[in-house]
Amino acid sequence: MKDTNINPKTRLIAITGAMAAITILFTAYLFHIPVGANGGYIHFGDSIIYLAAVLLPTPYAMAVGALGGGIADLLTAPMWTIATVIIKILLVLPFSSKNAKLLTKRNLFAPVIAFLITGVGYYIAEAILFGTQAALIASISGSVIQAFGSAVFFYSAAFALENAKIKKLIYLT
Repeated sequence: MKDTNINPKTRLIAITGAMAAITILFTAYLFHIPVGANGGYIHFGDSIIYLAAVLLPTPYAMAVGALGGGIADLLTAPMWTIATVIIKILLVLPFSSKNAKLLTKRNLFAPVIAFLITGVGYYIAEAILFGTQAALIASISGSVIQAFGSAVFFYSAAFALENAKIKKLIYLT
């Protein structure tokens, strides 16, 4: 049954806020594993951004990434905040939310592109912040672990949400 009392944009804004909050939790607090001396850490917040990217229109998913990742870094590692906001916005681009299915061919491959965006983005940020290129191995190794974990979590959650027909609930179709 379609609920005509709720404005679709209001629904999208509410879901965006909830997903940004979940991103903060999964980034800053749940499964948050500090890595190295540079203030970096491994987390699964990216998987929530991936889910936002397949569920929500691109601008809303970008807001999830920017707000969720940015606030998490403000709480845990503030020197990374600007880089994180930029990188998390870019993470959304390889994904598509234009299909009723969450696990399309594009979305199955998108975490690989997201890994490249994350790895290169944080390597550049680290070079700017610390003026060193010696951190390449530390930066890449942490990114590989995080990307793999986030991809597995994303695939599992997207499969479950697709079977639950979550898009029909979000868009009331």
